[in-house]
Amino acid sequence: MYPEYLVAPMREELTRVGFEELKDADAVNTTIKSEGTVFVMVNSVCGCAAANARPAARMAAANAKHPDKMVTVFAGMEKEAVDAARNLMLPYPPSSPSMALFKDGKLVHIIERHQIEGRPAQMIADNLIDAFEQYC
Repeated sequence: MYPEYLVAPMREELTRVGFEELKDADAVNTTIKSEGTVFVMVNSVCGCAAANARPAARMAAANAKHPDKMVTVFAGMEKEAVDAARNLMLPYPPSSPSMALFKDGKLVHIIERHQIEGRPAQMIADNLIDAFEQYC
């Protein structure tokens, strides 16, 4: 667990553009398994989250066509919520940061850490926007 004062600005990067924080397993399961499209960002304190993942998520969120809900869980903070989200992302292994798109409770698109590291935020955002255009 990290001190809240450390992660607060990292949380705010996403919540200020419309992401809802999910902090327990019930909220994760209810939200992701709901009807419609849900974009889940597994946030992290790592450098690739700061330089690539969060900027990409913000860019994609600004697209005209986007998911019905955009939510985030924070690795290293709300363990129960993160575990629940990762369970719904199986068979993909745990990865943070990572991003997943669900439609009617089914995983339809995922971006894992290895697809985030070393890639420009715009490239990741373009990948997400393509998925939004296809599924939302």
